[in-house]
Amino acid sequence: VQLQASGGGLVQAGESLRLSCAASGRTVGSYIMGWFRQAPGKEREFVATITRSGGSTRYADSVKGRFTCSRDNAKNTVYLQMNSLEPKDTAVYYCAATTYGMPTHEAAYAYWGQGTLVTVSS
Repeated sequence: VQLQASGGGLVQAGESLRLSCAASGRTVGSYIMGWFRQAPGKEREFVATITRSGGSTRYADSVKGRFTCSRDNAKNTVYLQMNSLEPKDTAVYYCAATTYGMPTHEAAYAYWGQGTLVTVSS
């Protein structure tokens, strides 16, 4: 499966963005999907994951209550709605796919998109 993340941009603190991750090659419904981010000078970290059906999600504590992960398997797309953005959310955001569990470790994800940059100004 090939993944393409999009929707990043420059916003002010408190604003919202919605990231999209479009899949091609295979249906996104075959995969558990995850979102990760990498801030400048930092390691990539887990943000969210969602089951194949979308019935269950899991979030990093740092985004819980502000970010929502969803999916539309008919459109072969997964989303990350980001509300109440803060400067500390500035990072390149990646979507990734796996076939088991709801892992929070990047090593568990076999397929990765190219990343989209989110910049939050104060």
